[in-house]
Amino acid sequence: MAHTNRFRMTIRILAVLGFGAGCLLLAADEPKQQVQVSKTERIDFPPGGTLRLTKSTGVLTVEAWDRPDVEITTIKSTKAEYDAGGRERAKHELNKVRVAAERHGDELVVTTDFPRHRAISRFDLEYHIKAPSTARIIASHDVGDVNIDGLVGDIQVTLLQGEIMLHLPEDGEYNINAKSQFGNVNSDFPGPEKRRWWLLGHRSVNENSQAAHKLTLRVGFGDIVILKTRVPAPPGPLTPAPKAGGL
Repeated sequence: MAHTNRFRMTIRILAVLGFGAGCLLLAADEPKQQVQVSKTERIDFPPGGTLRLTKSTGVLTVEAWDRPDVEITTIKSTKAEYDAGGRERAKHELNKVRVAAERHGDELVVTTDFPRHRAISRFDLEYHIKAPSTARIIASHDVGDVNIDGLVGDIQVTLLQGEIMLHLPEDGEYNINAKSQFGNVNSDFPGPEKRRWWLLGHRSVNENSQAAHKLTLRVGFGDIVILKTRVPAPPGPLTPAPKAGGL
């Protein structure tokens, strides 16, 4: 009887060990993945107000839409890939990267905060913002790209490193002051350009005091691109088709 009990106990132990080994093999076979955390919120925006971004980093995209409020979507993701055991820890680290939006008078201020002792290269951050076309934009961006599409208000962007890309209505008039310390400035809107070879920089200025909107763009390392977005002409009256036989 004792021999039988020992045999059964051995079988149970082997079964438990086999189950554990199987789980470890499954975990080992599971592909590693990046970890991503996203959030979307809508916030009231004052008519003719200013959208101000401070300490932003990564890829910032601001797009005009026909609603009076602002929609902000942030996507935080790890650069590295993690197994199942490490993804929860990585998500906890991503949650330390905080993006907050608050109203201050006629401004909506979006602030980014993360532990400065951590290398910025450990995570990617994207902002997808939809705002009224007349909103003023003031952005102080660290490293990454800034894309602004379809807005017609004043735009002021300071970028440490990366590219500023603007798509503006072709029929707009702009007072443009764009400067890159180490890079190029390319604009579809006419204006004198000056290369400063001793600084490897480029400047484009279109001083138009009568212009309704002002663009002030600064990049330390990188390019500035200002493109015209074609505005389709309104459809004209329909011309009746000629009658058969020329009558």
